[in-house]
Amino acid sequence: MAHETVIVLDFGGQYNQLIARRVREQGVYCEVKPYTTPVADLKALDPIGVIFTGGPGSVYDPAAPQADPELFRLGVPILGICYGCQLLAHSLGGKVAPAQSGAAREYGKTGTSFDPDCRLFRGLPAESVTWMSHGDYMEKVPEGFRLTARSAACPNVAIADEARGFYGVQFHPEVNHTEHGAAMLRNFLYEICGASGDWTMEDYKETAVRRLREKIGDGRVLLALSGGVDSSVAAALLAEAVGKQLVCVFVDHGLMRLNEGDEVEAAFSKWDVRFVRVNAGERFLSRLAGVTEPEEKRKIIGGEFIRVFEAEAKKIGRVDYLAQGTIYPDVIESGAGDAAVIKSHHNVGGLPDCVDFKEIVEPLRLLFKDEVRRLGRELGLPEYLVGRQPFPGPGLAIRCIGEVTRDKLDLLRQADFIFRDEIARAGLAGSMDQYFAVLTNMRSVGVMGDGRTYDYTLALRSVTTSDFMTADWTRIPYDVLDRISVRLVNEVPHINRVLYDITSKPPATIEYE
Repeated sequence: MAHETVIVLDFGGQYNQLIARRVREQGVYCEVKPYTTPVADLKALDPIGVIFTGGPGSVYDPAAPQADPELFRLGVPILGICYGCQLLAHSLGGKVAPAQSGAAREYGKTGTSFDPDCRLFRGLPAESVTWMSHGDYMEKVPEGFRLTARSAACPNVAIADEARGFYGVQFHPEVNHTEHGAAMLRNFLYEICGASGDWTMEDYKETAVRRLREKIGDGRVLLALSGGVDSSVAAALLAEAVGKQLVCVFVDHGLMRLNEGDEVEAAFSKWDVRFVRVNAGERFLSRLAGVTEPEEKRKIIGGEFIRVFEAEAKKIGRVDYLAQGTIYPDVIESGAGDAAVIKSHHNVGGLPDCVDFKEIVEPLRLLFKDEVRRLGRELGLPEYLVGRQPFPGPGLAIRCIGEVTRDKLDLLRQADFIFRDEIARAGLAGSMDQYFAVLTNMRSVGVMGDGRTYDYTLALRSVTTSDFMTADWTRIPYDVLDRISVRLVNEVPHINRVLYDITSKPPATIEYE
């Protein structure tokens, strides 16, 4: 079954994933595509609508991303957000200019007035708050458009050419700070694009199982199983699709948390699939010796993963496909074409150019994290697996700043266990979406036992998030932080200072490397 599809055309905006996530929350399937995607390729997806994302550039800059004029002849509604709104105006005969200080330039929460006759704002309050982030403004509105929203500083907050279904907003409806932003997107999808809302996880499961059976046929599949949410759900989906043709290989790269390798083996040995554990800690550590640059770490680990799987496949016998738990944020963050690489995920940007398999199968490649959890529940996976916190494929290597050594990993494992243990004792685990310790490469002077120390600084990180694309730091009570700090400096050798990270995403990422 082909889903109704909305295309989110990425012009470099920091919220591109969030826009896509908000669209899918409304029961409408969408894909994020770079603005350089040929219009013919976009047309082949038979979209019911297109959304232009924000971006850091100015549309009047010759070097800034531009829209192919053919986009406006697709015959489908278009919604431009922030830069996307200005691009819409610029491309269709309007004029965009730098905002003068104190006028038309807006950042943060902004009181905004709306025209309730505009279909984008129909049924919503005439006054509410939006989230602005723009230094340019539409000096001249294109012919055929009318103004549909304004603020105290800017008369041109939103524009609409309802005859063609073209809409533009200077603010960001996809962020929670914009009141009624979800309702605006829903109006665009259902009232303007005519969506019926055919994106459900039950339908996705059935479609995915059928497609996997068609693709794999009687072939054998080797799954890269980490024991995390993504690979566990991928295992369940593949098991339902091809059963005994699946072999799950767990590579213990020596970069796991305390006792985690044994826990993964215990959990998956009960499944009706072939489970193979490969202890490759020494191999990975030797390859990481002397490496300090985060991207290089990720690529080394990704490449080594593949080589281990190739070697294991030869022992197993004929294996046609390599399966991975890659999810959509992995793909987007790893960059494609002109898109920025935020960080190469070991199962995307870290893959070697040539692998010794017929094809790589990624059944979760188009799903966001919360969608993966929903699919897991649809497949009947236990909650302790579906609700597990994310753990990066490169493991503790990217929570150990600088060179990765055995001694530093041992320190980090102890520290991470203490942090998690105290959070559990305080009954706070359910209120946090991801929390962990990071061994920084910074050393500082301390005093212990009346003597001078010069040891490591440990950072603690905890975030709350609904989608892992944006995240806020967790307000852990001071008394809990105090107990954690006391235990860390008393129980873990060579740590004499503990910091708590209070940076949200953006501007930071959740992981350190």
